[in-house]
Amino acid sequence: MTANESFTSEPVGKSVPRIDAYEKVTGSAIYADDMQFGPGLWYGRLVRSPHAHALIKKIDVSQALAMPGVKAVVTGADTPKNFGLYLVDRPIFARDRVRFVGEPVAGVVAVSEEIAEEAAKLVQVEYEELEPVFDPVESAQPDAPLLHPDLGEYKVANFIFPQPGTNISEHFKLRRGDVEAAWPQCAAIVEGEFRLPQIQHVPIEPHVAVSLWDLSDQVTLWTCSQSPFAQRDLIAQSLGIPHGNLRVVSPYVGGGFGGKAGVSMEVCAVAMARAVKGHPVKLRMTREEEFIGTTVRQSLVARTKIGCDAEGNLLAMETAYYFGGGAYNDYGVNIARAAGYSCTGPYLIPNVKGDSYCVYTNLPVGSAMRGFGMPEIHWGIEQIMDQLAEKIGMDPAEFRRRNCVKTGETILTGMKMTPIDLVACIDKATAAIGWGKEAPPSAPHKKRGKGLAIMWKAPAMPPNPGSAAIVRFNEDATVNVSIGAQDLGQGAFTAMAQIAAQALGVPYEWVRISVPVDTKYSPYEWQTVASRITWSTGNAVRAAA
Repeated sequence: MTANESFTSEPVGKSVPRIDAYEKVTGSAIYADDMQFGPGLWYGRLVRSPHAHALIKKIDVSQALAMPGVKAVVTGADTPKNFGLYLVDRPIFARDRVRFVGEPVAGVVAVSEEIAEEAAKLVQVEYEELEPVFDPVESAQPDAPLLHPDLGEYKVANFIFPQPGTNISEHFKLRRGDVEAAWPQCAAIVEGEFRLPQIQHVPIEPHVAVSLWDLSDQVTLWTCSQSPFAQRDLIAQSLGIPHGNLRVVSPYVGGGFGGKAGVSMEVCAVAMARAVKGHPVKLRMTREEEFIGTTVRQSLVARTKIGCDAEGNLLAMETAYYFGGGAYNDYGVNIARAAGYSCTGPYLIPNVKGDSYCVYTNLPVGSAMRGFGMPEIHWGIEQIMDQLAEKIGMDPAEFRRRNCVKTGETILTGMKMTPIDLVACIDKATAAIGWGKEAPPSAPHKKRGKGLAIMWKAPAMPPNPGSAAIVRFNEDATVNVSIGAQDLGQGAFTAMAQIAAQALGVPYEWVRISVPVDTKYSPYEWQTVASRITWSTGNAVRAAA
């Protein structure tokens, strides 16, 4: 601190320089791929399945092991346990069968990335191809090819309901009122089918993981992660590591959007490091591998029917969501669940029949992405609302004012709605865009339209997602704040510094955030997901201060 510095007091609500701005704009910020490990660093590459669905009959690694510079080859025989957050259905390396193109079958460790790449081509795998299924509706049928014969044996969270003997990994069912009795009372009914493909997160920074399993069985994983503590838990369970022996360090993350939550390729790096104890092993995804070998937003087929009376009051809704969860649904089951209990959107509908399915398909693994379960369903709901309003001759904004959920009303799950004012939001939005007034197009060959949509974002967290913080004063009155939350580019570190400064009554410029996030030293954080960090970790920081 110098006498010429300017200080920001009471920084909450003010625009302040970001904590990480200087490092990032100067290129000095350290990401996982930038970390240096010296000449002892070895490299890993994955052998991936060329088939969408096949039995593994035989794996021959002898030619790869004979190649100079190759140090180890790891297969499913070395990793007998599955991993998963809500449904433990995913092998580290495929064992008896492969379920999507790109699934890891083996991992090669070598002294250089180039040698590992060439050696991976020498791993011989004998497959027996099986019939694949790619569409979630087709996969949900009783006669579809069965992807997970052992579904009934998987460990599963007590709020997830798989259907063994089928490809349905989760069925969330919601019933309210009497839908069949309501349809004859409707003056207008609109039905639609809405399809959404899988979507890749495409972070600027591909997935990178470096793992060291030392000779005393202490294990460290350096990786770009939204959820270091969840990764520690899942990896420790799948590889039989005491939690106290596994340390996850996460430096800056170059974009996540949900794709770096939970576990994808990181566990492969740890398993490969176990095979060459004492040497760190680096595994990094190419851009092509990002698309097939990490996770994606799940696909969806939504079949929705909604009706209203002549005055514009919504009376009934029937919907079925088929989420294409990909080959493994360890995270995806919770997405289908969240969509199920949110299926009406922010509308009060007295009669509802909702079924939300997560379904295995022979496609890349579906997982979390930006408000999961919500954008996927609302774009269809909102189109139907516009069509209903048009059918009865009502302004779409007024239709939404009439039917949107209001404070104190009992919503579809039986919960009383907390204090909100969605009508005021609609009023402000329509006023801001000049709703009902024609706006001239920017060119003669163009048209200008105006639209309005509303949605809600339901929480999909377990009941115990904790956040913790430690606040320390230094000798010169500057402050160090330790948190387990991650900054993905959304400004979490800056927000925590603002909250700490406000709570302590010190200038914002005096606060430092202790990084990187390190499960050995940082306080616990469930995951940096669900738009929860400012509220959850922020309250922890305020309480610590």
